[in-house]
Amino acid sequence: MRKSYTCIILSSIISVSGLKAQFNDSTFYHTSYSTTGIINKTNDVSSYVLTNAFRFNVSRNDVRLNANASWIYGSQQSRLTNNDFTSSLDFNLYKTLPHFYYWGLATYDKSFSLKIVERYQAGLGAAYNVFDKPDFALNISDGVLYENSNLKINDSTNNRYRVFRNSFRLRYRLVVKEVIVLNGTNLLQNALNANNDYIVNSVNSLSFKLRRWLSLTASSTYNRIQRTNRENLLLTFGFTAEKYF
Repeated sequence: MRKSYTCIILSSIISVSGLKAQFNDSTFYHTSYSTTGIINKTNDVSSYVLTNAFRFNVSRNDVRLNANASWIYGSQQSRLTNNDFTSSLDFNLYKTLPHFYYWGLATYDKSFSLKIVERYQAGLGAAYNVFDKPDFALNISDGVLYENSNLKINDSTNNRYRVFRNSFRLRYRLVVKEVIVLNGTNLLQNALNANNDYIVNSVNSLSFKLRRWLSLTASSTYNRIQRTNRENLLLTFGFTAEKYF
């Protein structure tokens, strides 16, 4: 199968965030929205890519709920390159040992670049904060997911299947002198019944704070589905503006 790569140089990033307490002092709500894109037109080439992302969080002392959605759309020479949508809903339950919590997850994906007609995942697991400091955090988690997918193998063949996967995640955050911030979330999901059936997702970013509300950011997103031998790579550079209230 041919590999599919997408590299984007950002022209702009717009991000709006809100943080407020309601009902009591221990419940917090946070929302954010970002949109990025580039339009490239020359005598020989015409292309564009637009990305949109939405995030909503509810936090209490012992529970955290997260909802995320993103959409990437792009074309080159009037040919579609991206029409990728992903959404997720997850919760963290802090009820046991310090630095340890349980999690639950449900996701839905469609991706033209990865040839995902539709994919549903749901599962449970546990996570542990190896380090949990303001300037350095490291988290590992593991669990089991049930997946129901419909993949496009070629123009005339679809692959519908159900499988249980082990889901391992490594997440980190490093802050240097409150100016440089390095974030990363990396996932490996192996099928329990086949070693050569796996999914990789890696999101990493590096930010330089110019002001409290403004950062210069570079980030990369990589996805691979071994079952279809498809992968994509998204590189972004630009500014991030945020506001908490």
